[in-house]
Amino acid sequence: MGAMNKKSLTSARVIGGGLAGCEAAWQMAERGVSVTLHEMRPIRPTEAHITEQLAELVCSNSFRSDNAENNAVGLLHEEMRRAGSLILRAADAHKLPAGGALAVDREEFAGAVESALASHDNIEIRREEISALPDADAGPVLVASGPLTSASLGASILERSGEQALAFFDAIAPVIYKDSIDFDVAWMQSRYDKEGPGGDAAAYINCPLDAAQYEALIDGLVSAECTEFKEWEKDTPYFEGCLPVEVMAERGRETLRYGPLKPVGLTNPRSPEIKSHAVVQLRQDNALGTLYNMVGFQTKMKHSEQKRILSAIPGLENARFARLGGIHRNTFLNSPQILDGALRFKAQPNIRFAGQITGVEGYVESAAIGLLAGRFMAEELAGSEHRPPPPATALGALLTHITGGHLAGADNFQPMNVNFGLFPPLEGKVHKRERKPALARRALDALTAWLAP
Repeated sequence: MGAMNKKSLTSARVIGGGLAGCEAAWQMAERGVSVTLHEMRPIRPTEAHITEQLAELVCSNSFRSDNAENNAVGLLHEEMRRAGSLILRAADAHKLPAGGALAVDREEFAGAVESALASHDNIEIRREEISALPDADAGPVLVASGPLTSASLGASILERSGEQALAFFDAIAPVIYKDSIDFDVAWMQSRYDKEGPGGDAAAYINCPLDAAQYEALIDGLVSAECTEFKEWEKDTPYFEGCLPVEVMAERGRETLRYGPLKPVGLTNPRSPEIKSHAVVQLRQDNALGTLYNMVGFQTKMKHSEQKRILSAIPGLENARFARLGGIHRNTFLNSPQILDGALRFKAQPNIRFAGQITGVEGYVESAAIGLLAGRFMAEELAGSEHRPPPPATALGALLTHITGGHLAGADNFQPMNVNFGLFPPLEGKVHKRERKPALARRALDALTAWLAP
């Protein structure tokens, strides 16, 4: 990975202190670049952030599956660990029991990231808003302003790019106090009793529903009073990977039962002979284990409706909500059209973009693009040859998708989670059960070669 933490010889700026911006700043600083990290909070708050912390997780506290052999996001975790990711280092240090997922204590995770950056000799953190893109003579700038980019900065990006940015809504799930859940009804179990990185095979709280209770829940969701959108928001689509629960319910009465409420791999210990019609799961949200968030229940319902409808779920009749669900507008760029293969802004190459604004979706994916953008900028400042990760890696597959892997000339570019469908196909015939492990092995072999000095 080259000399780490060496004395600074060059300088760059990063706009945005989310996961991507923090990761990019770390990667550059570790390679001897003097980094000024600009974060507008608390000078200017956003609709979704609660704290002033860098790397605050505003939606779920889960980084999703940590299975590097059979899941693309788990493979991305492993690639980032091997590439020296600050975000994965902090996540591993503050993980919580979550079955096969990598979930973290929000405050401890963000605190660890901010502490690492604040104590780095090559990083200065400035709490101030950057309201417009810097000029071409401003030196290297990395924009990682995220899905909640301020209106003024967003307008500046659009003006310089000549392309229309797209936007969608991203919804947040409610969080419940564990001690308010009725464990005479609910029970602890991970799906298929799978032990995850937190070391617990019973990481989720499960609330069973019979057919009548499930139908009543669907009725409540589809008739719920929801947040009214402003006129300028009404044509904004949802990202398919994070649909509000009531939107999923509207798509068909069985949609949730085959999605986040699927009952498979779970056995109610009080009536093991009876299979639940559906199961609502809650995942641990803090290290103390006092808070649990409702898996798949991101929502735009009004707060009063959330309390009424969700409290009818068996086991949650007396639930106390530490946080109710919400919704925020998300903004991203038409990256295949306006970014080059090194994440540079074609209209102004001294600027790079990273994170969710580039058209990746998810915490890990956003941080991964920050990792790459930071490395690319450090390479350029050092006069080194640009070395993108191989397309066979998860890092390379994501990069390829947002900088050219999307359908050539198509104007319907949409945010994308990492998935094996983005990877080049394997050569020869491979049994279906072996396909994902084979893709993962090929990816890690390619990553090893890429990371080699």
